[in-house]
Amino acid sequence: MFFDLNVPITKKISANTSKKGKGTGNEALVSYSPAEIAAVEHRIDLQVHLGYTILSFCQTINKRVDPKVHVNVLNPLVALLRKRPGIVYLKRLNIILDQDSEKGFGLINANVTFFNSYDLLSLCPTTHNTFNQACLTHSLPSNLTAHIISLPSTLPRLPFHLKHTLIRTAIKNGAVFEINYVGSLGAEQEPTLVDANAAESGPAAKRNWWAATRELIRVCKGKGLILSGGCVVECDLRAPRDISNIISILGLAQDATHEASTKTPKSLILRAETRKTYRAVFSEPTVVLPEDSQIRSSVPGPVEQMEIDPDSSQVSVSKRPHEDSEPLNVPRQSAAAQPSKKKKKKPNKSDKSSS
Repeated sequence: MFFDLNVPITKKISANTSKKGKGTGNEALVSYSPAEIAAVEHRIDLQVHLGYTILSFCQTINKRVDPKVHVNVLNPLVALLRKRPGIVYLKRLNIILDQDSEKGFGLINANVTFFNSYDLLSLCPTTHNTFNQACLTHSLPSNLTAHIISLPSTLPRLPFHLKHTLIRTAIKNGAVFEINYVGSLGAEQEPTLVDANAAESGPAAKRNWWAATRELIRVCKGKGLILSGGCVVECDLRAPRDISNIISILGLAQDATHEASTKTPKSLILRAETRKTYRAVFSEPTVVLPEDSQIRSSVPGPVEQMEIDPDSSQVSVSKRPHEDSEPLNVPRQSAAAQPSKKKKKKPNKSDKSSS
């Protein structure tokens, strides 16, 4: 099971505004032509042939999210796609952060209903302050958690330093850092990223990608990384094994590269599902006991303590002494058998004066 969590979808939206222009009457009209649907279907068939089973369509927004203006263009697209057995479609929102986004970019509780229409949220910081916010603030568990941090690795130089403390804090909170292999080919980037000065194309961008990705792998120490595509043109798509071989050149172990495209994205999607629940909790676990088992709670004795192993889904029973049970009979030594301790007498003042 291989994942590609960055399948760019570029769609121009035609919006009808009301006469008053307050935004409450805005109605966005999203429609896909048969040619556009056929192009997406052909791309999906190619990725399935390469071995991908989980595909996440990505919509990119620059600077700030305004639900009155922006609309989810992925919902009508997924509804029109042909269902394939064993293939899962996800919806992802990518937000580009710049200096104008430092004071706020719409990721607030008032817009929760808009963000709940997406399965994944990701941030692309381009300044030092936005990178700090993405690692420290927006990676905390909440109903607006951004679990993916995508770096502008094709720029001539990263606009911020990759500090160990920020990286470790983001990984500890459950966030992951994305590596898009489209930069290693120097291929065409998504137009929205290019217009926002968050990505470049060409041989120079290819050289910048190798340097920035090597630094990211060194700071992360091979943990909290996912491999994605980000390819706009179909000829730039590569198989998962080929991408693992490319990333292993940068010093990442083979098992770590395999987990970056299988295990880590899977756990990421499970954590992203908790974004729609209270305080990132799935549900309260319950233990179902077989009918033949008998639990004697009235008789004091050893109490059975059940432990659940989440990986193997097995229940192990261990016995521990009951708190109310009688203490063990430990033989005590009699008073006669115990060695007597003689108390030392303190010398009186009269004895000192006579001497």
